[in-house]
Amino acid sequence: MIAEMLSQSVEAIKCEGCRSDVRTSYCNTCKMLECSTKKGIDFCIECSDYPCEELKQFQSVLPHRIEIWQSQARIKEVGWEQWYREMAQHYSCPDCGTMNSAYDRACRKCQTTPSCEYVRINTEGIIQRLPKRP
Repeated sequence: MIAEMLSQSVEAIKCEGCRSDVRTSYCNTCKMLECSTKKGIDFCIECSDYPCEELKQFQSVLPHRIEIWQSQARIKEVGWEQWYREMAQHYSCPDCGTMNSAYDRACRKCQTTPSCEYVRINTEGIIQRLPKRP
């Protein structure tokens, strides 16, 4: 669905996260990654400028960024390892355990709706932020 909206191949939009070597072309010019690298920090919440205007704009655009403020606060509170475990659960299907994304309204394996807790909580915001199709 995302590849179609962006008129790109599925392979071109494949992303395994900010710290991986497999990122979309958009991510290769990410200002936040460049900034955090320059400042020697791992997460934006560690920055004295948090939350900066760049991050506020970034957060407001796409459905998978809705919980960025809560995630940053949770990372600060419990550390990224615990936060990661919690997010794995947050994005997993309650019926079959399959990991889904913010864009999967139904589970990609068993079709349970909603696909995960993230989608259950954020359905309205996800719909509002989806790019309009021509």
